[in-house]
Amino acid sequence: MVPARRTNRRGSIHVAEPAASQAFDILILGGGSAGYAAALRSAELGFSVALVEKGKLGGTCLHNGCIPTKALLHSAEIAENAKTAAKYGVKASFESIDMPAVNAYKDGIIAGKFRGLTGLIKSKGITVIEGEGKLTGQDTVTVDGTAYTGKNIILATGSYSRSLPGLEITGNKVITSDHALTMDTLPKKALVLGGGVIGCEFASVWNSFGVDVTIIEALPSLVPNEDAAIVKQLERAFKKRKIDFNTGTRFAGVEENENGVKATLEDGKTFEADLLLVAVGRGPVTANLGFEDAGLTMDRGYVITNERLHTGVGNIYAVGDIVPGLQLAHRGFQQGIFVAEEIAGKKPVVVEDVNIPKVTYCEPEIASVGLTEAKAKEKFGDDAVTIQEYNLAGNGKTSILGSAGLIKLVRQADGPIVGVHMIGARMGEQVGEAQLIVNWEAFPEDVASLVHAHPTQNEALGEAAMALAGKPLHG
Repeated sequence: MVPARRTNRRGSIHVAEPAASQAFDILILGGGSAGYAAALRSAELGFSVALVEKGKLGGTCLHNGCIPTKALLHSAEIAENAKTAAKYGVKASFESIDMPAVNAYKDGIIAGKFRGLTGLIKSKGITVIEGEGKLTGQDTVTVDGTAYTGKNIILATGSYSRSLPGLEITGNKVITSDHALTMDTLPKKALVLGGGVIGCEFASVWNSFGVDVTIIEALPSLVPNEDAAIVKQLERAFKKRKIDFNTGTRFAGVEENENGVKATLEDGKTFEADLLLVAVGRGPVTANLGFEDAGLTMDRGYVITNERLHTGVGNIYAVGDIVPGLQLAHRGFQQGIFVAEEIAGKKPVVVEDVNIPKVTYCEPEIASVGLTEAKAKEKFGDDAVTIQEYNLAGNGKTSILGSAGLIKLVRQADGPIVGVHMIGARMGEQVGEAQLIVNWEAFPEDVASLVHAHPTQNEALGEAAMALAGKPLHG
């Protein structure tokens, strides 16, 4: 049996004896956001840790998701700035997009973060086992024929870009976000199937790059999980940017031809373009990994756990995108830390999905945490909810940026703020305070008494809280 490579506490690598190298306190299957966070926190807590990864450390977020898409979105922001530079007294012009250069910038960001992560993992003495792992027992993961054991197993195998039944991803003219991130040329016209986070972000990027974009969404609106006020603002902004969208009708099928694609909806309406980006969400990577054989409860490919992320089998936990709920890198990251501390007996606090901050990085950005107005009324009753909307037209920094939008606070009547919903340029940067407000169950009077720096977009949160507390300053 081939002995595993193990890293000691000083970061040097040596080949360990089989008995020492194949048994660990914590064995983690998957090295994405959830898996590597669990590994780092476990090592910090003094456990011996092994991390099994078939691809590259960092997973989807670093290599095919959060980081590369946000790099593209920054390139798109620069393009928009060039187009509107004259408005700000700057003589500049937008000529074209150099996709190889955009990709080089994007890939450079990824490479730098990857080097940093691998160095950090090495410095913490975490054993990285390269290869495709499979759960072969309640305490065993087998990688390329070699069995490794853990007193505790953490499953963190992540997600993949899903499609619709019968819709084949050819990688040519019918693509997923994975393909879109490596394109070296831009289409003149593109269809985006799905008006959620991924679809809206790519539609925003491509529109800024000069692509004619149409979004197809089966549900009645774009970003359907957001508050109705935010949805209205986004759809208005997209129309202004000439991003077309068709909502409320299901997709029926697509044909590829020499000129591109022809998509058909169930009502018979058709759309033609150079390509179709399928952005209908992500599915859990759990097939053929031995989870069912080990006795885990599964539902449509997801691993079912209790609120403390235990699977109910042995000492097996599951974290990240394979657990039903929000598929967000920072949720997985938090869950990885949570399980490490749970194993250590630290009794960490459970953070419900509804209280995890969400950001859609299109232009304008959407940021939210907590209950929407509709969900709050469903939970507390129509008469037990009060709201406050603050239009960013009154915010100095927003005017300087040439943006627009709003902040909406949702409050349990005579109680705490239970939801914060924002839309506008760079509003994702404000979600940190928003999640503190919601998770610490702050009353608007609490927030209103805090000082928010001027001129910032952040002070709009304070203005909204002041208005909700009954003492609006500028309203």
